[in-house]
This record gives sequence, C-alpha cells and structure tokens, in this order.
Amino acid sequence: MGNLMGSWRYKEPSTVEECDSTWETDSESDEHQPGGEEEDSGISESMSPAESGREVEQLDHESPQFGDILKSSSRMKRSFYAAKDLYKYRHCYPNYKEPRQLNEYRNLRFYLNKIPLVPDGIYIEEILTNWRGDYEKLEHNHTYIQWLFPLREQGLNFYAQELTQDEIKEFQSTREAKRRFLLAYTIMLDFFGIKLLDKNGNVARAPNWQDRFQHLNESQHNFLRITRILKSLGELGFENFKLPLVHLLLEEALVEGTLPNMRHSALEYFVFTLRQHSQRRVLLRFAQRHYQPPENFIWGPPKKKRISGAPGSIGTKAGKNEALERSAGRARSPKEGRNLSNLDREDMDERKSGEWKMAKSSKVLQESRGRIDMEEYIETIPL
Repeated sequence: MGNLMGSWRYKEPSTVEECDSTWETDSESDEHQPGGEEEDSGISESMSPAESGREVEQLDHESPQFGDILKSSSRMKRSFYAAKDLYKYRHCYPNYKEPRQLNEYRNLRFYLNKIPLVPDGIYIEEILTNWRGDYEKLEHNHTYIQWLFPLREQGLNFYAQELTQDEIKEFQSTREAKRRFLLAYTIMLDFFGIKLLDKNGNVARAPNWQDRFQHLNESQHNFLRITRILKSLGELGFENFKLPLVHLLLEEALVEGTLPNMRHSALEYFVFTLRQHSQRRVLLRFAQRHYQPPENFIWGPPKKKRISGAPGSIGTKAGKNEALERSAGRARSPKEGRNLSNLDREDMDERKSGEWKMAKSSKVLQESRGRIDMEEYIETIPL
C-alpha cells in the first residue's frame, strides 16, 4: 500500500483555472501533466478559494443564490466552489475513500423495488405509478430526489446511501434498474415541462411547458435538482443524455427567454457536468453567441490561447471558428425538439474526431403516437 500512490499523487486544485480544462486538452488526465494546469482556464477571472469560501459559507454548494451574488458584482467571476465540485465529479472523486462496511447496494435494491426509500417508506413502483403529474408532491417532498438520482456524494437526505464503484457497475448491468431509472427521469422531465423524445436522450418542450417553465424559473431550488440529475445520469450509464437537456435549458434561458433566472446555473453548473471537452465547448460557444451583455460572458476560451491576429480574422484559428459559428445558424425551435447533430458544424475539429455524434431526433415517434405510453416506450430502449 505504501507505493500505491507513488506513481501519481492527486493535487487538490486551488483555482478555477486548475479545475477547468474545457479549452485546454482532449483528456481530463492531461491536467496533471507538467505545465498543464497553467493553461487550463476557460475564464477571464476567477474567485480565489478564500473569496469563494466567504461567499458560500452559508450556502449549499449548488445554490442558485450564487447567481444573484455574482451578478450583483461589478465584474462577474467564476465560482471556485462550483468549479471544484464539478472537477471532482468529472474526475470520479479523486482521493475518495469508499466505506469499508459491507456494501448493501441500497440504491440498486431500491430500484429493484426490494426496499423503500427512507424515511418516507415509499417504493419505487409507487413513485413511478402514482407520482407522475403530481406536481405538488414532486415540488414539496425533499427526500425522494437523493434516492431517485443517487451520487457518489452525500446529499441532504442522510438516510440515502452514496453510490460506490461496485454498485455503479452492478446497476449499469441490471436492465430492470435502468428501465425504472429512465422512467423516473421522464417523471422529473415532465415536472420541469420537458419530454423525452427518443433513446438518444433528445428532448423538447412538453405540452405543459408554459406553466411548468414559469414555475421552474421561479423555484430556483429545482436548479439544484437538475444538477443532481445530470450527475446521476453520468454515473449510471446515460452520459449521452446530458447534452440534449443542457442545450435545451441554455436555449430557453438565453434565446427564448423563458428561463432567464436559470442562465447562470446552466453555465456555472449544468454545462460542467459533461465529461467530454468537445461537448462542453459546443455548449459554451452556443451560449456565447446569445449571452447578453456579451462582454460579461466569462466561460469562453481565454484570450491568451487565441492565435495573434485581428479579432474575427479568417486568417486566424479563432477567426475561422467565429466565421464557422456565424454560418451555423440558429438551433431549431424548442417546439420542434432538439436534434443536436447540426451543432457539430460549430466545431469541425470535434466532428472530425468523432467524439460527439448525436442521432436525429425522433419527431416522427411523437407525431405518430400522440401521448406516448412512456413505460411501453422505455421497454423498447436497448439498455
């Protein structure tokens, strides 16, 4: 055990730059190579740990109040607390020591309908059968979300058990658990005013979107729930479901103006739950084109990385990217769903590398079946 960590030692990040490699490399592990951390910035300014600590002393680490604090500043700054939280998540919690006691796989057993969630004593089948559309219950009950979307970190329900590596592997290989997990995901999407379109995770506005978006925009504690859901999707084998959801939320916040209160949480938290650099870059470039005022956008590539030349010049790498992004055009209307394959044109390097390929949205499915029996539909998804 003495030499187990001899070849590689985890270095705790101390700045936003060290936490964010979005614009730097194609591999998160490259951050630990010599010199890698110095250039790992996707921001113009960052908060130091001390500054961030003073800001968040009384706040939950995912609190949307961060947005109010930061927007009230004369110059917006990235939150170190948020960046570090998502850095740990994307790196699978380095230095995390799993519990030594026997792993009971309580999250898996809950999803197999063998044990109820604690402390409410409710089984997953009851939630899947009776809670869909019960927005009052979904809004005011605060103990179910940690069971429906487990993570490898402790939530506010201390009766919920953290995921372990072994349990994650077992969960991902258990079809019944994954089927119920997707059903739970669709219940929460409906609660937010969103519908799942297909097996690739593409989403669109639900028929009830106006009322639900208004509620979502005004009940910002649900932003915390969305962050948890995105993290849990990645842990349990549905990483590819994140991109369509985050893109929809960004478009509603920045383009359609239906979720204006969400824009900071979407950029500070939601985007950075995605593990692939290429996907984060596509989302941030999309956001940068629509963010107002543009000079306050702090999540783009750092200026020091751009090749010298006139801004927007076609002769520079940055200029080529900007011209390409301008020619890509606006994304489809939220009413038509999110077919994100067109977004590949925003970053040809990512498209050529094949890191991100999205299938076409299944709009035909929605039109032909009307109100989908979601449980029957989930059965058709290969898990």
